[in-house]
Amino acid sequence: MKLLVRVIQGRNLRAMDLNGSSDPYVKVQLGKQKYKTKVVKKNLNPTWSEDFSFKVEDLNEDLLVTVLDEDKYFNDDFIGQLKVPVSKVFDSDNNSLGMTWFTLLPKNKKSKTKDCGEVLLDVSLSKNNSFLGDTLFSNDDHASHMESNEDLTSESSSVQSLNSPSRSSFSATSKSSSAMEMEEKPSPNIFPRLVQIFLKNGETACSTSKSVTASETKISDSEVHENSFEDQPSNQSSYGNFGECIRTLEMRDQGGEIPSNLPGVLLDRSYVVAPSDLNSLLFSPDSSFTKSLAELQGTAELQEGPWTFENGGDRLKRVVTYVKAATKIVKAVRATEEQTYLKADGNVFAVLVSVSTPDIIYGNTFKVELLYCIAPGPEVPTGEQSSRLVISWRMNFLQTTMMKGMIEGGARQGLKGNFEQFEDLLSDNVKPVDMKEFGSNKEQVLASLQVEPQSDWKLATQYLLNFTVVSTILVGLYVLIHILLAMPSTIQGLEFDGLDLPDSIGEVVVCGILVLQGERALGMIIRFMQARNQKGTTDHGVKAQGDGWLLTVALIEGSSLAAVDATGFSDPYVVFTCNGKTRTSSIKFQKADPQWNEIFEFDAMDDPPSVLEIEVFDFDGPFDEAITLGHAEVNFLKSNLSDLADIWIPLQGKLAQACRSKLHLRIFLNNTRGNNVVKEYLAKMEKEVGKKINIRSPQTNSAFQKVFGLPPEEFLINDFTCHLKRKLPLQGRLFLSARIMGFHTNMFGNITKFFFLWEDIEDIQVLPPTLASMGSPSIIIILRPGRGMDARHGAKTHDQEGRLKFHFQSFVSFNVANRTILALWKARSLTPEQKVQIVEEESEEKNVQTEESGAFLGLEDATMSEVYSSHLSIPVNFFMELFSGGYIERKVMERVGCLEYSHTSWELVKSDMYQRQIRYKFAKQISSYGGEVTSTQQKYPSSNNNGWVVEEVMTLNGVPLADHFTLQIRYQVEHLPSRPKSCNVQAYFGITWLKSTRHQKRVTKNIQSNLTVRLKSIYGLLEKEYVPGK
Repeated sequence: MKLLVRVIQGRNLRAMDLNGSSDPYVKVQLGKQKYKTKVVKKNLNPTWSEDFSFKVEDLNEDLLVTVLDEDKYFNDDFIGQLKVPVSKVFDSDNNSLGMTWFTLLPKNKKSKTKDCGEVLLDVSLSKNNSFLGDTLFSNDDHASHMESNEDLTSESSSVQSLNSPSRSSFSATSKSSSAMEMEEKPSPNIFPRLVQIFLKNGETACSTSKSVTASETKISDSEVHENSFEDQPSNQSSYGNFGECIRTLEMRDQGGEIPSNLPGVLLDRSYVVAPSDLNSLLFSPDSSFTKSLAELQGTAELQEGPWTFENGGDRLKRVVTYVKAATKIVKAVRATEEQTYLKADGNVFAVLVSVSTPDIIYGNTFKVELLYCIAPGPEVPTGEQSSRLVISWRMNFLQTTMMKGMIEGGARQGLKGNFEQFEDLLSDNVKPVDMKEFGSNKEQVLASLQVEPQSDWKLATQYLLNFTVVSTILVGLYVLIHILLAMPSTIQGLEFDGLDLPDSIGEVVVCGILVLQGERALGMIIRFMQARNQKGTTDHGVKAQGDGWLLTVALIEGSSLAAVDATGFSDPYVVFTCNGKTRTSSIKFQKADPQWNEIFEFDAMDDPPSVLEIEVFDFDGPFDEAITLGHAEVNFLKSNLSDLADIWIPLQGKLAQACRSKLHLRIFLNNTRGNNVVKEYLAKMEKEVGKKINIRSPQTNSAFQKVFGLPPEEFLINDFTCHLKRKLPLQGRLFLSARIMGFHTNMFGNITKFFFLWEDIEDIQVLPPTLASMGSPSIIIILRPGRGMDARHGAKTHDQEGRLKFHFQSFVSFNVANRTILALWKARSLTPEQKVQIVEEESEEKNVQTEESGAFLGLEDATMSEVYSSHLSIPVNFFMELFSGGYIERKVMERVGCLEYSHTSWELVKSDMYQRQIRYKFAKQISSYGGEVTSTQQKYPSSNNNGWVVEEVMTLNGVPLADHFTLQIRYQVEHLPSRPKSCNVQAYFGITWLKSTRHQKRVTKNIQSNLTVRLKSIYGLLEKEYVPGK
């Protein structure tokens, strides 16, 4: 007997990290058997969707489920736990608890934290392990067949099922069980329970009761699946039954969200075919596509199992086995696929495929998971239906292994080749949608939209034809007729001529009701008059002006918008905002599912837009504050323009999420300037930066787009080597483009990458050099509250107001990096008024003079001049020992007065370029002030590969005027062809002035003379240390 556990997802888990999040994973344990899920980073509502199988030896045991937060440096934090008695699962209907939310509990009752969150589990028992299980738990022949198939498919998803002996044993058991069905009669449900309790080993009892040994039931893997599939009724594999299964899933679908794609995308393409037809082509048992693909890829022994329901009809699964053709690296290998429908509603189909290959090396440590998502595609000009097919994948490691990187790389390469063949074959069977042709028909698509006119009579019907207004009119007529028929009453009580007071409590109540009813009716009439005046107020039809990036948005319709009026409807209108410009739709009165069919064009923009903000409001009159019904954001950097051509966008916000509100939009972004847009933009940036910016090659731009997942219109402007400061400095490269600022590093196989928009930046600060920043100024990027949350893993701090702060330091060329960053930020995120203000502030700063430091100047590249040149009687390789970090370097540098000399190891920053940091103190004979030096060195081969070039950026601390400048030194060493064991050395130096001073010439002369003497001493000591022949 086996306990099948599916850990699906969690919600509202406790935040254990300082950033308000957690890195949760789940441990499941039954007796001594333990498993754990993958870790989901920074998520309080994680999704795992992993299956585990436990051998049940005692029904009195409890399944222990523990949720933990992974901590990289300390022990993992406890979030919550729960226990599920196996006996409870056994006593439930169909021996399954189904998908159930379980509440997590703290470790002990005294814990102050009671709310630990919830986890969604699917727990069931599979009992067809033996002859005894088959005969005791089956009620008729059909039940026996169904349970056999259910156990087979369940086994393929568990960790234990990766071993072929267990599958063989099970298949033999199923086959023998069906042969003995006529001899055995069903037993009461209490008997197997007693057998399990007293024997505590169902498999031993079963094999003993029937006297069948494992050797009598061994068959091959191919016979396992062949016999198991043959045991099913013959009509299970017919197209009609597959269609019935899909229709059953559609009826049971509860309208849940579409599963999100897995990390790696293998195929993303649209085809001219209905989603249901594409689903049948790929997964129907009668489809020839799978067999054709197997022939194309050389796959043998293909066995497709029937589609069957499991767990009371919640899941539709099948098992497919085949032998993958041998390659130059890997021999032929048997693979088992478990295919499971996650969603099927007639328009959207999602199938999860879990592939296991236990026969290969380390095959038991992982599974490859593929997700097929079929959704409606864009409207094609011919009017035919289209579908969008997205196939994504990931590796699910069941056990940790040192070969993880190699396994992932091999799987990625194999899948890429397989799905290129898959795409070619699918394109031969189904016509792909030509997105270029679709884009050219933009005008045709938009021309088909017709705005529905709204007459005054229709508007009056929507507002005034309701119970409140009609009842008020009827009551008013009734009272008027009563006044005409009634006789004048005599004056009594406190009445006098002209004042008629109520004569009873009933008359007072009636008068109050009439006043309240009249007030409500009057309010509705006033709203109708306001709506009539606002009708037709819209930006629909306003044509764009100018030349550049043109953004066109077609607002088609809304669905399930929140109702905030007493009538049960709302008066929605939509406001679009892009680059500070807004477009407003018309108001649709008294609608929950409004139809707009309106087109909005934004004036041409010089720069490509980054974000389109959308907000839906409820109209409540010109003087009342509008109530927001929901909002959304379209990020052009994270969206494919072809997908935006016809898209349903879900709205965010409390009201919108409660009603599942969404908008139907068609968004088009075109560049009317052609290929010159990049050159024009770079020319504009060159004026801001003050330095020439070269156009990057198409290959470089393509690699940049691939690293950050950017659209093809994004182009790289510049990139810089620097350190990202978090707990520890992380060396990488900072990439700058027209719309984003991104960072990427790959340290020992650990990839860190993120990017954020220029519009997300609130402020940029520059900190002076410190020892912690390796002698280089630091740039601090501060984002606006709540922005850039996708990049929060790279931030150093996250303040209480929701601002992320990123620290970048150790730039090789800080001045160029700083000017480029500021220029791009000002161009993208500042308004014209803010730009004028910054210019005025900078001009004021330039006028501020002090006696010593003078004016603050813009950072400029140092002018390099030769300070020393010499022929040394040592080879180039020995000269480079001066920068190797070994004994020679330390000895020479200490002899010339460098105390406490320390350095980091050389690190590869890009092709053939290495970098390191150095730190030391001056001895008194070098500088009477002492002082300390921090520097960054880079080395790379010379252009003619005849030697080396070493560049050094040096920052002084603790000497007069040290904060006014930085030093740049360049060493060039080359072989001398005429003298084999000699080299030519040239040294250049330059000064970058951070602040001006009247002592610039004096300081420059002093540094130059001291540097010349120091270099002579270093080279002389180096020649003495050289011993020929060593």
